[in-house]
This record gives sequence, C-alpha cells and structure tokens, in this order.
Amino acid sequence: MLYFRVPDATKSPADPVPLRSRIFADLTPLRTSPEYRRLWCGNTISWMGQQMTALAVSLQVYDLTHSTFAVGLVGLCSLVPLVVFGLYGGAIADTVDRRKLGLYSASGATVLSVVLAVAALTHRHHVALLYAVVALQAVCFAMNSPARSSMIPRLLPVEQLPAANALNSLTSNLGLMGGPMLGGVIVGLWGYQAAYLIDVVAFGASLYAMWRLPAMLPEEDDGDGTPRRRASVLDGLRFLATRPNLRMTFFTDLSAMVLAQPRALFPAVAVLWFAGDAKTVGLLVAAPAVGAVLGGLFSGWLGGIRRHGLAILLAVGAWGAAVACFGLARNLWLGLFFLAVAGCADTVSMVFRSTMLQAATPDRMRGRLQGVFIVVVAGGPRLGDFLAGSAADLTSPAAAVIGGGLACVLTVTALGLGRRAFARYDARDPQP
Repeated sequence: MLYFRVPDATKSPADPVPLRSRIFADLTPLRTSPEYRRLWCGNTISWMGQQMTALAVSLQVYDLTHSTFAVGLVGLCSLVPLVVFGLYGGAIADTVDRRKLGLYSASGATVLSVVLAVAALTHRHHVALLYAVVALQAVCFAMNSPARSSMIPRLLPVEQLPAANALNSLTSNLGLMGGPMLGGVIVGLWGYQAAYLIDVVAFGASLYAMWRLPAMLPEEDDGDGTPRRRASVLDGLRFLATRPNLRMTFFTDLSAMVLAQPRALFPAVAVLWFAGDAKTVGLLVAAPAVGAVLGGLFSGWLGGIRRHGLAILLAVGAWGAAVACFGLARNLWLGLFFLAVAGCADTVSMVFRSTMLQAATPDRMRGRLQGVFIVVVAGGPRLGDFLAGSAADLTSPAAAVIGGGLACVLTVTALGLGRRAFARYDARDPQP
C-alpha cells in the first residue's frame, strides 16, 4: 500500500497516512466521535426527507393552481423567514442550550410535516395552508441550523473540521440531488401524503441524534467566569465588522453567488445554445450538484491544506472561470463539464469557509455568525438570479454568463489583493 505523510496535530511526523484516505472523503470524524456520527447520520436522513417534502409541496401547489407563479411563491415563502429569522436564530443559539434549541426546532419541523400529511390524507387541499407550513418550516430551519452548525466545533478537534464540513457538504448535495428524484417517484406512486409521512419518519433520526447529545450551553463571554447574558444580533454584527478574515469569507461567497450565478438563465440557454428542452434544463441544473458531490467524495486531500484563505480565493476564482467557460460552450456535454467543475469548486470553497467560521470564531459568537451564513447562503443566489436575468434582458444570455464569471474572477482577485493577510491565513493559528 502506498503512503505519504501530511502534518497533523494528532499524529507524529512518522505516522503514515494511507493514500486512499487522502483522496476519498475523510471519515475520521465519523469514526472518532459517536455524537458527531449520530448528528451527521440523522441530518443526512432528515435532509433527504425535507427535500422530498419540498418537491411534493411544489407539485401539490401546481396541481391545485396550475400556475407557475403560485409555485414560485413557495420559494418566496421560505426565503423571507430564512433571512428574517436567520440572524435571530443565531442569537438564540448563543444564549440557550444549543442541544435543546436543535431538539425543539426539529420537533417543530416534524409537527409541520405531520400537518401536511394529515391535510393530504383528509383531502384538505388549501394553497394558503401549504404556504403557511412552508414559511413555518423555514423558521424552524433558521433556528435549527445555527444551533447544529455551532455544535460541531464542540464535538470535534479543530484539525477534523475540514473533513466534517466536507461530509456535511456531501449530505447537502446528495439530498438536493436524490431527495427531489425520490420524492417525485413516491408522489407518483402513492400520493403527496406518502412523501409527507416519510418525512415525518425521517425526522425521527434527527430527533434521536439531538436527544443523545450532551448539553451544549454556550461558553462564558470571556472565558473568565463572567455570567452569561442574552446574546444580541447587533453585537454579532459588530463583532463581524471588526474581524477581517471572517468578513472575507462572506465577501468571497457573495462574489460567486451574486455575480456569477447562471441558474436563472438555464431555461433560455438550453434552447438558444443547445437546441434542447426541459430535459436539457434538468441536466444543466443537475451538473453543478454532480460536481459538488464529486468534490465531497474526493475531499480527503483538503485536510492537508493549511492556507484556508488562499484556498477560498482560488476556489471562488475557479468557480467564476468555470462559469465564464460555460458561457462560451456550445456543446452540451462541454457545458455540463464546466458546470460540474464550478460545483466542485464551490464545495472546496464551502468547506474552508465553514471551517474558518467555526475555528476562528469564539464559541459565544458562533451561533450568530452561522445565522449570518444562512442569510448569505439564502439571499445571495436569489440576488444572483435577479442580476443574471436583468443582465441577460439588457444584453444577451451569453454576455450575462461570461461577464458574470469574469466579474467574479476580477472581484475575488481585488479582494485578495486588498486583504493580503487573508491569503496568509493559517489553520494552525486561526485569526478572525
């Protein structure tokens, strides 16, 4: 068996590391921490169920209204609570026992899935009810996600955070790919109620994982025994404003998601560039997710990288360059290849951005910064959709895609030059 050596705080320099473990996803966090293993498995199962429900709701709304506008409102019903309650959920996670917050919010989401199932079983088909449930589900997610994400640094040593975040990205992307496909099959065979009931059962895995965790009270404010006080959203934003490396993680992500987000143009380019139809649009939508999954599967090498800031800059630049190349492609398979490359680059960026947020943020602020992360992740791509659609109307789809990709590359280059310390960020000495 071939070996090579990498620096690791938990190993002596003489310890050999199997080559395969530095190529494929590093499963060390799953092996060493039973709590993280249960949390990851529970989240993977419940996330798949949530994506099934998301598709089922969209299908049911269309079945009731036959309006694509009404289906679009489903996304708006989830976006507004995510943005509004994301910051608030982070502040709560910095005040209370994160385990209890995660348990209560997951329980709330479970009850909402029960409501959907009962309504479908009793033939109470009301679009307003579906919209209300979707909005409340988004509130539960906005409360649950900061609590769950801020738990991970308490469960794992800092050197295992990149591996854990790569595994989390794998969960997210597999759910986004497999959940809707599985949901479509289940709805087609057994109806909407079947998808909702499966979601209820899937939430049981997340509830069990949260229930088995130890108490997760935030640490004292200064680590000196100072009594814990109620966390403030404004305090979290002020903290972020004075931490340049953490700010850069958000700026670089916004550069990619706002400036180089071609998703809204897929229906147009499928017809204009590739003479395709709805199936072609489906391939274009799936390609970045396929690349992201592959990036997660072959993420073992990420654990040996210490210059996380430089890795983020390069990954975001690769995203922009791949999007620009997609704008030049007129062969469908070549275009899908570039979109997959973009998805893989996004996984690399996400792993290191999440790791920096967890490692360089004091425990008392982790919930609030994870709340900011939710707002950026939820709002950035939607703003990018609007910008890309507007630019395409004013110019052309090709100009919008190519220009957006190049703008991303230029912006992230300017950010790197303007904040050179970010490129020198060293994971062995995380500085916010």
